[in-house]
Amino acid sequence: MHERKALMAELSDGFIALPGGIGTLEELFEVWTWAQLGSHIKPCALLNVFGFYDRLLGFLDFVVEEAFMRPIHRNMLLVGETPEGLLGKMERYRAPPETRWIRRDER
Repeated sequence: MHERKALMAELSDGFIALPGGIGTLEELFEVWTWAQLGSHIKPCALLNVFGFYDRLLGFLDFVVEEAFMRPIHRNMLLVGETPEGLLGKMERYRAPPETRWIRRDER
């Protein structure tokens, strides 16, 4: 499974998660984590059809509020409600220059 995902990641220009289950979330979080760690500079995105991911997005904002994620890393996850709008965001995406984890002085 890991080899298949690594090959897909290598061949992809970006990543979009459609509404789905745990497998979809696992794949999204893995490529998003790779981006946070600086392993790639490709956009990671959610297609939030009819608000499907609203609760997840609220939770991610809570994670930032609790200082378990930096806002810069939260903002790396692009969100759109339409394919056209989301693709536009992905075309304009530029990875942040700094991808470090939270430092002690930021808490």
